[in-house]
Amino acid sequence: MPNIKPFCGLKPAAHLQSKVVTRPLENYGSGEARLIASENSCSFLHLINPELDNPYLRGTRQELIFKKIAENFEGFLEHHYLEREKVPVIYVYQVVHDGLCQTGIWTLTHINDYLEGRIKKHESTVERREKLLADYLQQTGLDANPVLITYHPDPTINQLIKKYTALKPILDFVFADQTEHRIWAIDDAQDLQTMVSAFAAIPAVYIADGHHRAASMAKMGLQKQALNADKHTGTELYNYFTTVYMNTEEVKVLEFNRLIRDMGSLSKADFMKALTECFEVFPVKAALKPAGLHQIGMYFDGQWYLLQPKPEIYDPNDAVGVLDVSILQDYILEPILGIKDPRTDARITFEGGRTAVLELQEKVDNGLFVIAFTLFPTSVAQVIAVAEADGVMPPKSTWVEPKFLVGLLTNYFN
Repeated sequence: MPNIKPFCGLKPAAHLQSKVVTRPLENYGSGEARLIASENSCSFLHLINPELDNPYLRGTRQELIFKKIAENFEGFLEHHYLEREKVPVIYVYQVVHDGLCQTGIWTLTHINDYLEGRIKKHESTVERREKLLADYLQQTGLDANPVLITYHPDPTINQLIKKYTALKPILDFVFADQTEHRIWAIDDAQDLQTMVSAFAAIPAVYIADGHHRAASMAKMGLQKQALNADKHTGTELYNYFTTVYMNTEEVKVLEFNRLIRDMGSLSKADFMKALTECFEVFPVKAALKPAGLHQIGMYFDGQWYLLQPKPEIYDPNDAVGVLDVSILQDYILEPILGIKDPRTDARITFEGGRTAVLELQEKVDNGLFVIAFTLFPTSVAQVIAVAEADGVMPPKSTWVEPKFLVGLLTNYFN
């Protein structure tokens, strides 16, 4: 466990490395995405949303949009924007960004490992999002955005990574956001077998990021199995999804901070008084980025505060309840501010840990929000503890890095 597999992936042509790949569509505003697509004919955005090419494209997704994606994909192959690997390989992938270098293994993983719980998860997924992505995968056959999975370090895997990163990479480029990306291909038969066996011997692995992608690929794979029932063997590429494995020392988890739009009918004095029931409240002089667990920063009414939850309000043995995001939700956001479901309540928004604390303060000072809460990052160990307990983390608990480029390596299974 897990059951990984070498694959003949599609990769950008050597002279187009930085032009083909893209951030996920949701990372761009509609105008920005349309501009990128109009100026770059080989951007993978054309294989995600062809309406960027033609805003007048209308009709059912199956009849028009997916048909256009298929046409665009044929063009990508014809013009050699994408090239298929000649022999099955497993890749070593490395990304450098924000002073951080992260390295892992890019491969395929069988959907049964996900369906049968051998890959542990810590998030719930939304059926609507699953279906949208599963429909895309079903119609296009393009699995171009990997799921990030973490595991405890393994010396055999580390040794193979070290061996290949000492060689010249097959892809090496700087993307528009100044992130550096390198890929090495493991094609030696003995090394491939060693890698597959090493992963099969790992006792447990955990999804770090990409729960919806994993769920959608599994849903689509089951659909394909049903359609192909008389010929299905379990080895077809639609039974596998693209995955990047990074050990727990490589994965980086940042915090998700909270911004509150209004206080409802609550007065400032009543709010501050309510906080003292479950928290020690200390005014501080400077913008507060918490330095440890069970420290919550709060900017309110022109003043920064350190909130320390009283030990009796949480159970240290409760993998979910002990999280600072849970403590904030359970003892401030819901009972005091009335924010019961942060997934749907328009009064709350979230900022990933790359947003500076002073930017959060500025948004409050400008009147866009009334309160900012800053949190210490959830640790990888905490994520694993929740997964081991079959728990579900609160929404927006973790901002996990790296974030992958779409189209860097693509499994095409149609």
